[in-house]
Amino acid sequence: MKTYLFKLIVLLSVLTTAISANSQPWNGKPCAVVLTYDDAIDAHLDHAVPALDSFGLKGTFYLIGGSGAVGNRIPEWRKAAADGHELGNHTGYHPCDGSVPGRSFVKPETDLNNYTIARMREEIRLTNVILKAIDGKTERTFAFPCGDEKIHDTAYFDTVKKDFIAARGAVPGFLHVDSVHLHDINAYAVNGESATTLINLVKKAQQTQTLLVFMFHGVGGGHNLNVGLSEHRQLLQYLKAHEKEIWVAPMIEVAKYVKARKHDW
Repeated sequence: MKTYLFKLIVLLSVLTTAISANSQPWNGKPCAVVLTYDDAIDAHLDHAVPALDSFGLKGTFYLIGGSGAVGNRIPEWRKAAADGHELGNHTGYHPCDGSVPGRSFVKPETDLNNYTIARMREEIRLTNVILKAIDGKTERTFAFPCGDEKIHDTAYFDTVKKDFIAARGAVPGFLHVDSVHLHDINAYAVNGESATTLINLVKKAQQTQTLLVFMFHGVGGGHNLNVGLSEHRQLLQYLKAHEKEIWVAPMIEVAKYVKARKHDW
């Protein structure tokens, strides 16, 4: 009888643990939020990093290897990485498909239509070398410039997929932990939204127990796509106030967590 009761207690303990894990799918919390910042602009070091640090939150900064804001401020990027922020790969020169409407900013030399797969592959790998020289790390995530994933009809990331833990796309969406496509993670691009709108997105992630990835560019200026300083700060305040319910982490940490779980399924 004692043996039976012992086995029953063990079984109930296992079931309780499993139920708890399912109800807290994101590293022991109901949802996850990743704060990503694209294009390596001065405003990231001047505004975003200090704001994140003031709340003890960590972000992912997708750097363009050839950007002046990278080459001119390497010690500051190195410190940001040492403090726990992720430096991700956003290619060397941010090539985009210039044939898409509204892409007048794309120059012929950085038009994907004028690229080859080999050129893109080498540009991405060179940027990884630059990033390693800054932070000393070998594991990396990638973000597609402009959300463009193909050169003509070929998916260029396939040639460098093994060099990365994950890649972030540009299509919005809330992702359950078992539906994350690690090489095209959904993200919400931010441009002028109010703090209320941004916080409501987080609340939806909380309600649906999903992953929410924000894609910022300018923070208090510095880019045509921008979030106001107050709006950005209010979002961070909300995340900090609800840190027991929201896992806020760099993309690479979330991607590794998802990858480890997939191996367990």
